[in-house]
Amino acid sequence: MKLLEKINSPEDLRKLKASSLKQVAQEVRELILQVVSEKGGHFASNLGTVELAVALHYVFETPKDKIVWDVGHQSYPHKILTGRKDRFHTIRQEGGLSGFTNRFESEYDHFGAGHASTSISAALGIAEGMRLAGTPHMGIAVIGDGSMTGGLAYEALNNAGHIPAKNLVVIFNDNDMSIDPNVGALSKFVNHTVTHPGYNRFRKEIRSLVDSLNNHGVPVRNVASKIRKSVKTFFTPGMLFECFGFRYLGPIDGHNLEELVDTLKFIRSEGVESGPYLVHAITKKGKGYKLAEELPLKYHGVTSFKINDGIQSSGPKTPNYQDVFADTLIKLAKEDPRIVAITAAMPSGTGINKFQKEFPTRTYDVGIAESHAVLFAAGMATEGYRPVAAIYSTFLQRAYDQIIHDVGIQNLPVIFAMDRGGLVGADGATHQGAFDLSYLRAVPNFVIMAPKDENELQHMIKTAIHHQTGPIAFRYPRGEVVGVKMDKEPICLPIGKGELLSADAEQVDISIFAVGQAVQSSIEAQKILREQGLKTVLINARYIKPLDEELLLYWAKRSNLVVTIEENSVMGGFGSGVLELFQRQNLQKNCLVLGLPDHFIDHASPKSQRAMCFLDGNGIATKTIEKLKSLDLAPKTTTTTKTKSKRTIKESSLSLQ
Repeated sequence: MKLLEKINSPEDLRKLKASSLKQVAQEVRELILQVVSEKGGHFASNLGTVELAVALHYVFETPKDKIVWDVGHQSYPHKILTGRKDRFHTIRQEGGLSGFTNRFESEYDHFGAGHASTSISAALGIAEGMRLAGTPHMGIAVIGDGSMTGGLAYEALNNAGHIPAKNLVVIFNDNDMSIDPNVGALSKFVNHTVTHPGYNRFRKEIRSLVDSLNNHGVPVRNVASKIRKSVKTFFTPGMLFECFGFRYLGPIDGHNLEELVDTLKFIRSEGVESGPYLVHAITKKGKGYKLAEELPLKYHGVTSFKINDGIQSSGPKTPNYQDVFADTLIKLAKEDPRIVAITAAMPSGTGINKFQKEFPTRTYDVGIAESHAVLFAAGMATEGYRPVAAIYSTFLQRAYDQIIHDVGIQNLPVIFAMDRGGLVGADGATHQGAFDLSYLRAVPNFVIMAPKDENELQHMIKTAIHHQTGPIAFRYPRGEVVGVKMDKEPICLPIGKGELLSADAEQVDISIFAVGQAVQSSIEAQKILREQGLKTVLINARYIKPLDEELLLYWAKRSNLVVTIEENSVMGGFGSGVLELFQRQNLQKNCLVLGLPDHFIDHASPKSQRAMCFLDGNGIATKTIEKLKSLDLAPKTTTTTKTKSKRTIKESSLSLQ
């Protein structure tokens, strides 16, 4: 019988002998491999934290001692050991376990996270709260070295050295990777010092000398220990962390359970008044699966794959929006030497890695530091460059002060390429691009665009590059493109002008105003509504700010109901902008604003998420007909009526060529 079958909580784990922990770790690793190979998910990062999770739950009295996992995509072993192994096969599936830590899922998930560099701050707050309450337990942060490139981590370290709480333990999970390889001076410093041949040679020589002298009856072990500590402080990052007031332990082998357990037991024996501690654990991303060890970037997040050869079942390669973005930017950069690309630790995710191969001296990966990325871009803009900040919509939220204060107020021509705009699927609530249209629309001087397909995306990229009178942003979804024919060359689109896609008459029942990805769903909805005998017009707004007021007002006045559709929060987004336009024009209209509801959207497939939010074709049509019925504007039958002939307006003085 496998040991893991007996472990339904950390209490069960703590009943085992320390000699059994290696077997437990192996069984946890095998379960992760089995499930992720079938279901997909975060892979290499979780293989690298197996021993850390086993040791932490074995030594500390969880959940009284509280562990915070930075980002959370490294928490699969933690979930397996805390009563969720029987549901682990549901990871990232609709109705199943979250791919990140989640306070609503387990009492062992003390703090939810999907963004990096948050764990030390949260764990410090937890530790101080326990100190104030007189609770004799620890706050524990597990933070990867990639997350240590984020400034928030250093704000927390700085505060930890000042605040009264000493019951804090930071586990520095050092594997030289975030998603992509780490960048920056800190990463170089840590990697250089830990692997410094002089330090490692000295350790071996001191150990050999001490063993030799002790064998001859010379008691030098205590003196040698002091020498080792002094030299370690000189060679390793210990000096840096001890400047923040931490007691530095390490570097230790993060896969050696005996060493991990001994180190953590020492901390626990010292008591809650003895810290704060920083344990520097060297780990290997992908540990235990050879392909993931050799290719940690490729196996960071995976679809289902064959264990024997690692081949992922992704089917034929289909271009995605990130490819179109990168290819267009490269094409334009060949013509314009002012174009530079900036990303925050996501070169492969955004496609900037392709740009980097072509223009290595014009590409900047600033690490997990979105605020700095935006401010850095603003500085380059003042020197006449065309900085393109390629950042996921969910991560750009972290730079909102810089967006307003440093870009908006100064009206600097920074270009924001907002990847993963809208629903993103299995990553869930922490990663949905749900708010960018709202949070940017509120900032003066901004132009905001969203393409309906990949062809329009390439045109919007060129439009953004040539717009030099202020900041401009465009957002695009994750994943595969629509599959439309691409124009040979990108063109500039007129600022603030939308596109009439189709209209059934000059006077219609419904005007559908859609933006971005929602245009595709609206096309499907329009077909359903037409089958119900309803006359419609479909507008691709293109611009969230400024709106094409002339086009929208023209068709609003010629319809009984205006429906706005967006994959963004219904509060403050595109639909709100349309309502504000009607208010300014004193136009009284029946309106239906469709978008993401006022709650966070959990993990599921994008198709399922759209259906849940009534943002697929059927959902849009259903909500529209319900609204018409509530206004007593619906046709007598809305189930079987089909129009045999319609006049489609192919050209209009208000359509965009």
